[in-house]
Amino acid sequence: MSELQGKSQKAIRLGTHGEDYGSWMSNPVFYMVGGLTALAALLAVLSFAVFHIFVPGILFVIIVAGLLALLGWITWIRRQYAFDGGRIMERVHQTILSHMDYDGKGTLLDVGCGSGALSIRAALTWQETKVVGIDYWAPVYNYSQALCEKNAVSEGAGDRCTFCRGDANKLDFPDGSFDAVVSNYVYHNITGADKQQLLLETLRVLKKGGVFALNDEMKPGMYGDMEAFAQKLRDMGYEEVRLVDTAKEAFGSRRRAAMMMLGESRMLVGRK
Repeated sequence: MSELQGKSQKAIRLGTHGEDYGSWMSNPVFYMVGGLTALAALLAVLSFAVFHIFVPGILFVIIVAGLLALLGWITWIRRQYAFDGGRIMERVHQTILSHMDYDGKGTLLDVGCGSGALSIRAALTWQETKVVGIDYWAPVYNYSQALCEKNAVSEGAGDRCTFCRGDANKLDFPDGSFDAVVSNYVYHNITGADKQQLLLETLRVLKKGGVFALNDEMKPGMYGDMEAFAQKLRDMGYEEVRLVDTAKEAFGSRRRAAMMMLGESRMLVGRK
């Protein structure tokens, strides 16, 4: 990352006009943990006060304590990632774009754009670029095309950002459609898919000479040998291919990233 690119990214601060970028830790997770806590507490009360059976009651008290600790942990994680909190996810976005050797001319694709934050940052970084953000927009995160468009307009990038529904397994674009492609913590959520094949599908729509930065929780059990995959891309003619340890670079350390459930964060960067 060049010093100039780093300063450029830090100068852009999203979410200062009331935009809604949601949260990495979705509401249903809190509903589930909260519901289980309430149920365990009810069973503990019933065990002691109604049935007068103390061993199960003590067990339910221990479960309540554990669930309360879990609730505190995920609340902390949510605050750390939030754009009006610890802003860790914004730092991740800064890191992704700062590693791209992109001249800012042409079109950029964001695979799995979510609430549109990374797409919008790209549009604000390279103001001659047209950005396309695609997402399946699963209801669990409460993101939508309308939300992305509203955020882009509010940030002053509405005329250069287009959002549409799409599937990372099979992108609805011809080969070589984009000058740059990015993605952030998307592929690990796609169950049953070959992760390396997902990467190749994303790279399919990249023009010859185009650049890419694809960041995810690249656990070996899901992704396989990424060093070998990077070499495979080099053998295919890709240039400047490297793996960036975003757990260290964006979070400060792998230990801190692991505390936020992203300890295996790595980014595949290069040029086609």
